[in-house]
Amino acid sequence: MINPVHLRTLLAVIRHGSFAAAAQQLGYTASAVSQQISALERDAGVELFQRHARSIVPTEAAQAMSRHATKVLTDIEALLAAASKAQDESRQELRLGIFPSLATYVLPRIMSNPTWTRLGIELKISVAEPGQTIQGLRDGGELDLALVYQVGQSGLAWPHSMRRQWIGDDDFRVVVPSSWRFSPGATVAAEQLSGMPWIVHHPGTADAVVIERLFASCGLHPRVVAHSDDFTASVEMAAAGLGAALVPELALGHRPDGIAILDVPEIRLARNVFALLPGGKGGPRVDLFLELLSDTLRETLQR
Repeated sequence: MINPVHLRTLLAVIRHGSFAAAAQQLGYTASAVSQQISALERDAGVELFQRHARSIVPTEAAQAMSRHATKVLTDIEALLAAASKAQDESRQELRLGIFPSLATYVLPRIMSNPTWTRLGIELKISVAEPGQTIQGLRDGGELDLALVYQVGQSGLAWPHSMRRQWIGDDDFRVVVPSSWRFSPGATVAAEQLSGMPWIVHHPGTADAVVIERLFASCGLHPRVVAHSDDFTASVEMAAAGLGAALVPELALGHRPDGIAILDVPEIRLARNVFALLPGGKGGPRVDLFLELLSDTLRETLQR
């Protein structure tokens, strides 16, 4: 069996006219080049060079072999390139944009689901708020799938070329400090919470506008003691006794001591969770992921 490395060495020796010059170009020693040529002569059963004290002369056999060696090495490179390309194409990848609470409490459960792990699909994840994720879809097209939420009819917008698929609803819950002496799960009228200290969204955001209108419609006028768009921070501040907060169910995946969750019938609001597919495209891996996502989200919210 002819060694392709020896063929490449043969071409270098013929091109440079000496073992030493070929060795310098290939990064070998002159002795290693001489040994490779001797091994090629043994394998081929022909003499390739006439060796003289200060020079070498390629034989006709060497010239003939060099002409065929060029094609053989080109074919080998094409073979390796084709194999590498096939491996890259078989390595499935899903580029995902996702908002923080979904990434925190739902995504890890999907990634550990045996149905998903058996597929061997590599996830590339970008965690950001919906506005940032959608902007990334607009600018670069670097995502296969974006998971976003919309509160009411707030001003979240996306290109018409994207297909939107509803995944589920993440209901908001009223969280108050345990020190307020409400029984967990108690049904409370909104007016009972009016004038109490509240932790609310920063004013001016689309979500804040929706919530402000909802509060106003049911006569709830909060005494604002903190602004926070980080739901985890809002829950922790409520647990510390700072005030009440309106947070989505997903943000309660970790429930610290010191809070009570109330049922306030006048406050019915949800984050509608959607998948956005650039260009309306899906595919088996996307469809499976969305199916698992919908099921896992529902199970998470029912816990």
